[in-house]
Amino acid sequence: MNLNDIRWPVYVLHSDEVENKDGLLFCDTQIVDDKNMTGDSLGLRRLQTPHKNLYRLKVMIESFTEFVHHKGQFYIDSNGKFFRWVKKKSCSVISHKIEKTEKRDIATLLWCKNIPFPFVAKRPPSALMRYANILYMDNQPAILYSLSETKQKKTWRKV
Repeated sequence: MNLNDIRWPVYVLHSDEVENKDGLLFCDTQIVDDKNMTGDSLGLRRLQTPHKNLYRLKVMIESFTEFVHHKGQFYIDSNGKFFRWVKKKSCSVISHKIEKTEKRDIATLLWCKNIPFPFVAKRPPSALMRYANILYMDNQPAILYSLSETKQKKTWRKV
């Protein structure tokens, strides 16, 4: 599955025992999605289904940034596409000094040294957090991976 094909948010399935039968997607013998119902999203079809043994979708991942941190392999997106994601690509994580923070209505922008654009943080960082650890994809700064009080050694993660 290609990242561009995923409709966010995605939900974690905790098993690879997934079966598609008669328009129903099962996981561990419980129903995840009912394609027999009208609706263009997984949520609408789950609300309409007459079946009662629905698989509990306990973990929702809203963005690729959260997806990078998750350790699972089996997911279903909001369209109802089941997919397996195996982390294969190695990416560097490099620590950059935070030069400026801009508080906005629903997020905070973090400007880092030697990076010409800001990163978005859901919450304002603590005043102690002076470094942003940035995940580089294809040798380009891509994702705010974490924050730290001190400069961290260059490391890597699989995506």
